[in-house]
Amino acid sequence: MTLEQLRIFVAVAEREHVTRAAEALNLTQSTISAAVSALEARHDVALFDRVGRGIRLTEAGAVFLDEARAVLARAGAAEEALADLAGLKRGTLQLAASQTVANYWLPQRLCRFRAAYPRIDIGLTIGNTEQVRGWVLEGRAALGFVEGPVADPRLLPERVGEDRLVLVMAPDHPLARLPTVDAAALMSLTFVTREPGSGTRVMLDRLAASVGLALADLQIALELPSNEAVRAAVEAGAGAAVLSRLVADAAIRLGTLAAIELPLAPRPFFLLRHGTRRPSHTVRAFMEGIDAPLP
Repeated sequence: MTLEQLRIFVAVAEREHVTRAAEALNLTQSTISAAVSALEARHDVALFDRVGRGIRLTEAGAVFLDEARAVLARAGAAEEALADLAGLKRGTLQLAASQTVANYWLPQRLCRFRAAYPRIDIGLTIGNTEQVRGWVLEGRAALGFVEGPVADPRLLPERVGEDRLVLVMAPDHPLARLPTVDAAALMSLTFVTREPGSGTRVMLDRLAASVGLALADLQIALELPSNEAVRAAVEAGAGAAVLSRLVADAAIRLGTLAAIELPLAPRPFFLLRHGTRRPSHTVRAFMEGIDAPLP
């Protein structure tokens, strides 16, 4: 069993598709298939069920996936340890971030780090807050960035930024001119929101609670998987949404969205790292540059 076989197996398992795994790894489909077949034949176990044109993990495959990810994480940590000896002349930095942070707050900081350390390869995985927490715990990311606090004693959080939330709707909406919103106004609105587990969804819950309502009291018409999809749906007249100023600001300036300021405290951005893993030189260098002023 080789690390390359494990890497291929994980890529196929996460995509449930040989062709997409081959494209992601820049390998041929035959190479992907041969690696999976070699693992199955060597250990006389089926890792995937072939269902029509797709594939699904077997029970054995699902168990093996956790182990394979753990081995690859340890191998990555070993490679980082060797890279440390090279004094940041080479190496890899694996990050994970929730959508608002990844799309609007982190890019400039990534570019600055890349300019300072051009031979450090940076990988960024984007998910919601709960997914980022899991990836840091699993070792798939050395650092995670999320909106709002995460209550997990295994993680070390550090506040690194913040943003404000606004209630947005189409400019011609009857409530668009209100200076603020109360319970009656919120209950009259139809909302577009993110999925459970996202930081933006949590803030909608907090807005409802601030006027004595529960999330179940609100009319939710659409749940969408990205902030950009939520913003586009609201611009198209699908309803109202609670969004980060960072996400909504361009549309507000263009006049395609109207915004109502909310009586909510700024939402903090947190850096997460595992409490028992020693940060590499690369990780420490990135953390040290997070607070530096942007040009």
